[in-house]
Amino acid sequence: MVIEAGTRPAPSAAQLQCETDTGIATIPLVQEVSFGSWQRGIPAEYQGLGAEELTARIRAARAALGSRVVILGHHYQREDIIEFADERGDSFMLAQYAAERPESEYIVFCGVHFMAEAADILCQPHQQVILPNLEAGCSMADMASEPDVRSAWRELEAFFGTAEDIIPVTYMNSAASLKAFCGEHGGVVCTSSNAGKVLEWAFERGKRVFFFPDQHLGRNTGHAMGIPLEEMVLWNWRQPAGRLGGADPAALERSRIILWQGHCSVHQRFSLTQIEEARAQYPGVKIVVHPECRYDVVQAADANGSTAFIAKYVANAPAGSVIGVGTEINLVSRLAKEHPDKTVFCLDPVVCPCSTMYRVHPAYLAWVMESLVRGEVVNRIQIPEETKRYARIALERMLALK
Repeated sequence: MVIEAGTRPAPSAAQLQCETDTGIATIPLVQEVSFGSWQRGIPAEYQGLGAEELTARIRAARAALGSRVVILGHHYQREDIIEFADERGDSFMLAQYAAERPESEYIVFCGVHFMAEAADILCQPHQQVILPNLEAGCSMADMASEPDVRSAWRELEAFFGTAEDIIPVTYMNSAASLKAFCGEHGGVVCTSSNAGKVLEWAFERGKRVFFFPDQHLGRNTGHAMGIPLEEMVLWNWRQPAGRLGGADPAALERSRIILWQGHCSVHQRFSLTQIEEARAQYPGVKIVVHPECRYDVVQAADANGSTAFIAKYVANAPAGSVIGVGTEINLVSRLAKEHPDKTVFCLDPVVCPCSTMYRVHPAYLAWVMESLVRGEVVNRIQIPEETKRYARIALERMLALK
């Protein structure tokens, strides 16, 4: 069953601000309160269209293009985007899916910027990757810029005397330039599904891991591997250069994992209080959360894992189960509808979709699809060849892990 907004207990602690207060149903683009910060180049003809007309126009364009286009939908996309997806899943799985379909010259990635970049890195030269809304970024990825990471790397190299025994590991949720940085410096990419295996690989090659951009995935993965919290140190990228990211020198000396101070704005919303309230309201409830959640939230949950893991956890639960989920609302809502024999609800009582995923409004999908029908490519994502080369090295190292 679906737990409607407002039936969960009110939060007892202050919530982070949610970008939208309109829920997850599609409304015309001009009515979106945050439209002013989205891509403004979309023609005016699309801005006032309702969900029904947009759906009809996307469907017609999809039929006209046939196998020339493949549409990818991330788990966090709204329903009237997902319905057109040839495949839905997490970012890396979708990029691989597109690369394995050479008959499709256009890849329309309904996700965020770093996902489209990953598809462009992996796809074949004749394929063109399109992001419906160029302002669909990722707040976590934006917390780690290449200049800041390179500056931190130089500081670490100076502090330890060498960086040869430091292995850089970047989460898939990062810019192509950071994947390339890892490829260039003996490092690797990880996903939320394989972070443990990747860290094992890294520790076979170095004494320390420099993990970015998500501190929570790094900390939760390290703890699951038996690394004490006191052997993980946080690097605050907002500190001026030369201050070791605010880290204590003694803590750096004993560190095994150096964590970048980044986080997911959605998963940061989940709290220990929410879990306690869910257990009080639903005795016997099972709690499953994403490892991008805070350490105390992951420790209090019954299980944690990637979006694919969460979907499988819900699917495999016995009929009649009550499951509180700590991840983005579009996925939780979809899982509730797909499993009506179970009670599935979001731990966060505020209906707050990922604000950047939410920017892939159907109006943008209609615009890029109808442009393709006319032979025009808008919003192409294209990574420089040198960046692609090193990024592929880091990705291939990950793919070689068994």
